[in-house]
Amino acid sequence: MGKDVVLDIETANTFNDVGGYFPNKLNVSVICAYFYETDTWESFLEDEVAQLCKRLEDCDRVIGYNTIGFDLPVMNRYYAGDLLKLPQCDMLDHIHKSLGFRIKLDDVAAATIGTSKSAHGLLAVQWWKEGRVQDVIDYCMQDVKVTKEVYEFGCKHGYILFDDKQGERRMVEVDFTKESEEQDNTFNLTLGL
Repeated sequence: MGKDVVLDIETANTFNDVGGYFPNKLNVSVICAYFYETDTWESFLEDEVAQLCKRLEDCDRVIGYNTIGFDLPVMNRYYAGDLLKLPQCDMLDHIHKSLGFRIKLDDVAAATIGTSKSAHGLLAVQWWKEGRVQDVIDYCMQDVKVTKEVYEFGCKHGYILFDDKQGERRMVEVDFTKESEEQDNTFNLTLGL
């Protein structure tokens, strides 16, 4: 998996705070990432997002869950280029293309790897506002671990699982080795300032 990076972000505010679904108006509280190249788990606060973005320019792929619809659009606010042009595997994008609808990471993780997320994003925003920074980092890091495990399961087995609304376990074939299709791989690197 070379220089792939698994990441997840938490925000300091919500869509209600910014008047609707405008990811580019949200503020990052923390981003957590796993770097395959160095086998390290790292966290980045809002003032460190630019450092992470610079490192992402050199990665093979960004791996996440809803990176196209949420994570990277939020991060683009802190970046001179367009992070959506990075090579990436957005697992939700793959699942949506297979099924025609979206599934929460928590539902996929519970059925696929037997592990659920430790909380939810709105609780992380509340924690952030209460000054509970380490709780937000711990929650975000747990999401990265879950995302990484689901990704590796999908790569190894070619499918993931979820329980549908009737409670039946369903399988979705996935090929996480392919990049997400919604991206344009023409990528401009940041200017050295």
